[in-house]
Amino acid sequence: MALKRTNVYADDSDLTLIKDAAARLGVPEAELIREGIHRIALSHRVWDEPFVSDEETFDLGGPVDREDVRTAVVEGYEAKTRRNGGRAA
Repeated sequence: MALKRTNVYADDSDLTLIKDAAARLGVPEAELIREGIHRIALSHRVWDEPFVSDEETFDLGGPVDREDVRTAVVEGYEAKTRRNGGRAA
């Protein structure tokens, strides 16, 4: 990937946060700034074609009620506890 130089104006408080994060992570400040630019660019990307056309739908298995959610959460928690040797975290 070829990099191009550009100038950006930023608030002192934001630059301080970037400097602190870079020091904590052990990476250059420029790397965090490039990552931020990349994330913003991707979040505002416009696709040439829609992900789903008006004719397409997703079948999510019908309506989900309160008990379905409760059951899924309990089962997920129990599975995580088993994976972690009895610890939930």
